Formats: sequence, C-alpha cells, structure tokens
Amino acid sequence: MIVHYSTLIFPCDENSLNMTPMQGVLKGVRVLDMTRILAGPFATMIFGDMGADVIKIESPQGGDDTRFWGPPFIGTESVYFMSVNRNKRSVAINMKQPQGLEILHRLVKKSDIFVENFLPGKLDAMGMGYKELKKLNKGLVYCSISGFGPDGPLADRAGYDVIASSMGGLVNITGPQNGNPCKVGVAVTDITTGLLAHGAILAALRQKELTGVGDKIDCDLLSSQVAMLTHVAANYLNSNIEASRLGTAHPNIVPYQAFKTKDGLFLTIGGGNNKQFKFLCNVIGCQSLGENPKFLNNEDRLANREELIAALSKKLEEKTRVEWLNLLEGSGIPYGPINNMKETFSNPQVLHNNMIMEMEHPGINQTIRVPGTPVKYSNKESNSNSNPPPMLGQHTREVLKELADCNDADIDRLVNEKVVLE
Repeated sequence: MIVHYSTLIFPCDENSLNMTPMQGVLKGVRVLDMTRILAGPFATMIFGDMGADVIKIESPQGGDDTRFWGPPFIGTESVYFMSVNRNKRSVAINMKQPQGLEILHRLVKKSDIFVENFLPGKLDAMGMGYKELKKLNKGLVYCSISGFGPDGPLADRAGYDVIASSMGGLVNITGPQNGNPCKVGVAVTDITTGLLAHGAILAALRQKELTGVGDKIDCDLLSSQVAMLTHVAANYLNSNIEASRLGTAHPNIVPYQAFKTKDGLFLTIGGGNNKQFKFLCNVIGCQSLGENPKFLNNEDRLANREELIAALSKKLEEKTRVEWLNLLEGSGIPYGPINNMKETFSNPQVLHNNMIMEMEHPGINQTIRVPGTPVKYSNKESNSNSNPPPMLGQHTREVLKELADCNDADIDRLVNEKVVLE
C-alpha cells in the first residue's frame, strides 16, 4: 500500500505552506534542530514523525548543505534533502548577528531538546554551547553529534560517514573476498549515529521528567561505527582474529551468503544451524552434502567453507531465481532475493507495511515520495505525521511570532536587516 497524504495539506492559498497539526507520542515536545546533512536530520526527523515540534534552524545563505545535493531535484528541491527532513519547520536565522543569537536564545527557553552537529567548540564560542544554554533552560536536553567526539586527538576533524566507516573498520570488511575495500551503499554510520542519538535523547528526556534537569549528550560517528562491529570486533578482541572481506558471506556461519542462479540473478540463503543446513540440502536436491561428515556441524562447514560453497554454487546455477524462490517458499529456511530499487518498492510486504509515503508539496506544487516510517503503534493517533519537507525559511515568521515574542513589524525589520530570511 502507498500511503497518500494529499488530503492533509492545505490548498495553495496564503496558508498553503503551513504545517498540519501534529499528533503522536511526542506531541508537545519541542526540538530545536541545528543539524545538517544526514545523521542529525535523520534523528530529528524521527522526532517529527513521532509528533514533536521540530524547528530546523538554517543559515539564510542556502540552508542545509543537502538542499543542493543533486540531481535529482523535484522542482527546486533536492531529493536528498527531502528524504530526511519531513515534519519540520524551517527558520532561517543569521546567528552571527547579535539579534539572530538573541532570537535563538528565546527559542531555547521554549524548547525541550537541542540537537547540533557543528565542530566541537564552535557553538561554545558563539554563545550556543551547553554551559550557556542550560543557564537559560535548566531542563534542556542538549545533544551534540560530531565526527570523533568532543575531545581527544581527532576532535577538531570534520566528520563524514565514509571517513568514519573507513577508520572504524567497516570499509575494510566490506567488499568481495579478493577485491578492494568498498563503501556500504547507504551511509549506515550516519544513520546509526542518528538512531543512537535519538534513543539517548529520549532517555535523557525521561530523566528530565523525574528531576527537572536536562543533560548534555555526545554522539560521534567513529564511536558509533566501532560499536556496530559487534561480533566482528569481539572475534578480534577475544580471539585475535583479524577480520577480512567475505563479500556477502558470514565470518561465523556457513552457508550464509548470496548465490548466483541460472538467469544471472542473485539469491541470499542462510543455514543458521545444523538442522537448517540439512533441510536446505534436501530442498535443493543435494542430500549428500547434508550427510557429508565434512559439513555436519557449523565448525566443520567453516573449516571447509570453500568446498561447500563451490558445491552449493554449482547446484544453485541449475535453476532460475524464481524457480528457487518457489521451491524455498514455506520451507522455514532463511532466504530472499537480492532486489533492486524497483523490486524493493514493489515487494508485497513493503507495500503492506506502508513503506512508501506520498505527500503533496505545495511549495513546488508536486507530489513527493519518500520511504515511510518503519515504526507502527497500535494507537493509530500515535502513528507518523506527514508534513512535507520545508522550504528554506518557510516558517520563519510563524515561529518568531509564536515563540520569540516578535510581531510583524519586528520581523519585517529583521528581514530587511538580513537577520532572518522568510
């Protein structure tokens, strides 16, 4: 199913760029979002999906860098930006000007959460560090997302997903066995850091409810990536086993990888335990492999990986992918096709899970489609909101009047003096 939200958007009149009322488990929580690119915006988008009022603070000189990351563009808007910035209000403020800083301080006083991803120390120097802001709002939960942490030998370096995933070991273990290291197709280090930040903020928000006092949270890409190594790291730390590239294969389980089929398409199959492996051999018609002493136990299969994978690969090239899928259906064996984007978004389960979200974007007068939220609540009113990603400065006047004690004349003056953009 594709969830279409056009009925939730006001018609294109003077109110056409306003957000629809928010609902959800975090309704009433306000997030001041001073992040750009991916890790921070992904975290704050989840807050917006859950009903929080997310105010995205952007520079009047172009805003979030990803607004220009394209093609593809839809109208004037970057598809990349639109993928992680729904359910937010955009306010464009020049924080280098004293009046801009004063407006931000007013917004801080009325916010629950503050998220930023500037270089460590930069906001402190501008009067927007935690020590300064907690004087204005002792209950503020302040989260900093950086590349390498707030201090230490690499703290001053800018953080980028591919650099952190390289230095944190992921790129080294990704790619074909005898090939070069590869970047993962999606910026998983950024996204994981955003998820960890989101969880940490919620925990601090709970603590604030109990004590009335906020907290300072630090998340960084490198630490997130190292934590993600889990069993691969444990193999090294406890057994001194250096990780290597295995393509789609698993370092501790055999078979557990992709196989090429007769028509050149790929299928991923796992034999997670001895029973599954023997059943797999029976299903695909090579019972002798399941009875071979060299493959009876996972330890044996690891020791004889190359011989077993060669035999399975030869067998699986006898039929097309769809033929194998039909044979494996209902078997209880872990399996699935390697899908491209078209196949992914036409998958019946993906459609059933409402993982395509359509929204009318009145700012560009077009329909946009983005991945839906993967989290569902039994209480329907708690489920995801659906406001399209904002235009730069789209909500400046609205937010300043609502939260910064500004009237129209004040805002007109601020616009003329290039303190804000609307």
